[in-house]
Amino acid sequence: MSRKLLLIFCSLCIYGFAHAQFLMDMVDTTTETGRGILSVYKKYDHLRFTGYIQPQYQLAGEKGSESFEGGDFSENVSSRFMLRRSRVRIDYVHYYRDDRPGVQFVFQFDANERSFTVRDVWGRLFENKYKLFSFTTGMFARPFGYEVNLSSSDRESPERGRMSQIMMRSERDLGAMATFDARKKVKNFNYLKIDAGVFNGQGINAAGDFDNHKDFIGRVSLKPYPLSKKMTLSAGGSVLIGGLENNTRYHYTTVRDGNGWKEQVDSSLTNIGRISKRRYFGADAQWKIANKKGFTELRAEFIAGTQTGTALSPETPNKLPEANEGFHERRFSGAYFYFLQHIFSSKHQLLVKYDWYDPNSRVSGMEIGRPGSNLGAANIRYQTLGLGYIYYMNENAKLVLYYAMVHNEKTSLPGFDKDLDDNVFTCRLQFRF
Repeated sequence: MSRKLLLIFCSLCIYGFAHAQFLMDMVDTTTETGRGILSVYKKYDHLRFTGYIQPQYQLAGEKGSESFEGGDFSENVSSRFMLRRSRVRIDYVHYYRDDRPGVQFVFQFDANERSFTVRDVWGRLFENKYKLFSFTTGMFARPFGYEVNLSSSDRESPERGRMSQIMMRSERDLGAMATFDARKKVKNFNYLKIDAGVFNGQGINAAGDFDNHKDFIGRVSLKPYPLSKKMTLSAGGSVLIGGLENNTRYHYTTVRDGNGWKEQVDSSLTNIGRISKRRYFGADAQWKIANKKGFTELRAEFIAGTQTGTALSPETPNKLPEANEGFHERRFSGAYFYFLQHIFSSKHQLLVKYDWYDPNSRVSGMEIGRPGSNLGAANIRYQTLGLGYIYYMNENAKLVLYYAMVHNEKTSLPGFDKDLDDNVFTCRLQFRF
């Protein structure tokens, strides 16, 4: 089945271009884009509406495939039409008479055949004496990493990598953030941006905050810096320091015994109220070279640290464990790499993407599922090679063809003793305004 999917993909392939739009965007009047947005705000009384829809068709290797390419397939389904995203965003910016921005409000909603979801509700205050700082609070994107904050309307691959989705499910959280980002020409600072904030930690998938412990997230980034007339470099470093407060006496960690690695439980009563760690450390870089056809771009990001999940999933839990369960602390690592290339013209773009995610970097292969190890499927390492083509029809529509080849490590677990047939082909048509 996988070969058939690959043939379908290859028969449709060609190549394209897009300007990156970030989830944490702000009005940067030192750039041409920022000045353009400013003029639109003024023309339409400081109010701006944007949106996009992403109808798509997908074909998986087998029925009921678990997938990070838009969600799991139903038990008896291997092909599907779906509305992946359908969003409307409303921005309002209030300006003083001397054109200084004062307050920005943003509301964004997502509606599809599965649910209606609020994605962004936040406000931002601008400091105007030095034009260096702003303060944001509400529900908004967490300032961690590059891919997490790259808007799905402009991202070349249909979905973020497995690592980005697991670490930052839904990308957003409730919190408050301070930002250093010069809105005027300041020597040595116009290419620097710093974000630092405090967040609930569970993300917007949780019904609400269920403990008093908060996450600190910080990011220092270098904006696209011209190395030459045709070459630019941007980069960033991110950190998350947080955790979850245990509500039970059970706390799991990965330790070594005479037979190898295993997940061991500590059932001391003193574990109630203990903080299970979440520590993420990431670095990313983006290198772009302009050419006659458009540009060539390379992107890379690496994240490692400690994650708190459950017995069944490496994701951050969205609810407290049951009385006879507990949190699982695991060391993790992951990365992704993009290669983007225009051919023929800027309307045609080729994408090659590779990503991997190891939810427990201390164990591998046949150790997982070994009798007595207590190591389940939440510890399995995955890697994905994606091949894609994007055709930019015009500024309001684009076609995306993408084939994701997913590979899981072989383990001692029943059902995971071989590579699963969970490759996915996606054909998406995106409309935006």
